[in-house]
Amino acid sequence: MNSIVIGSGFGGMAAALRLKAKGHNVTLIEKHEDLGGRARVFKKNGFTFDGGPTVITAPYLIDELFQLFDKNSKDYLEIKSLKTWYQFVFEDGFKFDYSGDEEEMVNQIKKINEKDVNGYKNLVNFTKKIFDKGFTELSDVPFDKPSFMLKQIPSLFNLKSYKSVYGLVSSYIEDEKLRRLLSMHPLLVGGNPFTTTSIYGLILYLEKKWGIHYSMGGTGQIINGMEKLMNEENIKILKGFEVNKIISNKNKITGVELNNGDRIETDNVICNADPPAVYSKLANTNNSNSIFNWKMKRMEYSMGLFVYYFGTKKVYDDVEHHTIKFGDKYKEHLDDIFNNKKLNDDISYYLHRPTATDKSMAPDNHDCFYVLVPVPNNQSGIDWSIEGDKMKNLVIKKMEESLLPNLSKNIVEDFYLTPDYFEKELNTKYGSGFSIQPKFTQSAYFRFHNKSEIFDGLYFVGAGTHPGAGVPGVLSSAKVLDKIL
Repeated sequence: MNSIVIGSGFGGMAAALRLKAKGHNVTLIEKHEDLGGRARVFKKNGFTFDGGPTVITAPYLIDELFQLFDKNSKDYLEIKSLKTWYQFVFEDGFKFDYSGDEEEMVNQIKKINEKDVNGYKNLVNFTKKIFDKGFTELSDVPFDKPSFMLKQIPSLFNLKSYKSVYGLVSSYIEDEKLRRLLSMHPLLVGGNPFTTTSIYGLILYLEKKWGIHYSMGGTGQIINGMEKLMNEENIKILKGFEVNKIISNKNKITGVELNNGDRIETDNVICNADPPAVYSKLANTNNSNSIFNWKMKRMEYSMGLFVYYFGTKKVYDDVEHHTIKFGDKYKEHLDDIFNNKKLNDDISYYLHRPTATDKSMAPDNHDCFYVLVPVPNNQSGIDWSIEGDKMKNLVIKKMEESLLPNLSKNIVEDFYLTPDYFEKELNTKYGSGFSIQPKFTQSAYFRFHNKSEIFDGLYFVGAGTHPGAGVPGVLSSAKVLDKIL
């Protein structure tokens, strides 16, 4: 059996390895000269910048890929657990250290609002129930039949899936600061906490179960370890080649055509590329049915991302590995991003400082950062050639005021990426950071199916298919593929 995997993000590499373990002849095709997709690495003058995911949860999903070949992941990479998972910082200067230390969590909550201690404990217990159903039972199961989805409806109703994550959290928690920090998890997978189904509250418990980890040398070292394993197992890797067309005979996939005109025949094509981009640009969907066309048109896409990478000659020792800084407004700001599709100055952001844990990411006596700002996707019509520098200067000003004093005088290396990069380089529709939003009507059966609805031999892994975005989600999508193929 010959299988081609398009795209080398976590989902694509995991799919290639799982298919190889089944005995397939596997070819992985990547348009860039380096592997990783969203998790690519940028190196500049002694600084190492992880391009994308930096929060590693459920590391057993990585270990499994090495175990398929009787190998130990520790021989390829080093994953270290973090003591403080996130430091939340509010506009009034209030800070909250979020971790797996439940005693410390309760002490901090008590200082804010004593009544919320029991609410927090009850919320965690409820998210465990969601986790047991949504992750343990269903995250690696195919959702390609309506009958299977219908069977899940009673359980999903009991788990209050009709509520949003923010709505669920608010039913247990009174204090607005606590509501924000306990409901922010959908933003990690491209969703608005006010519209994302409460099923994604399982992320809160997923973190509790396995902790939050960092890959020494950066997330790129996980990519390097998986690439080394693929080479050892004779998976053919083509770098610097882009698939221009997926070839089919009627509805059966027969091969792919590359940007140099070469054609490769295959039995299966597995896309780690964004499903809407695949269907609209690579595969001939002219004969697809009206229901599928309606599904394509109705999809709502995740926000875009403005990502600013910078290195400093000053070491900011008091900044944690992961910091989430909330602006003054929460719902109004998210409305602007997701619904109104416009920028405003009251930004929230996620700041990553890998040098808090790993000094190898920067030259001696320097610090390494990236800051990720949710922004509207390219349905907004924003001209990033004009707005990019404005956003960079705003972000520097905001960080200077609250977290990184004298930042502008200490930056020695920097660059930024906008939704244009995601649209042009990573081929995501509208430059979305996480493909389609994780609303209830776009989850499980209602997401793009792992087994194509219209082509025989076409499959999907990655953020846009079941179970969704985030490192555990895309690695689990390859397990779904394992069960289908």
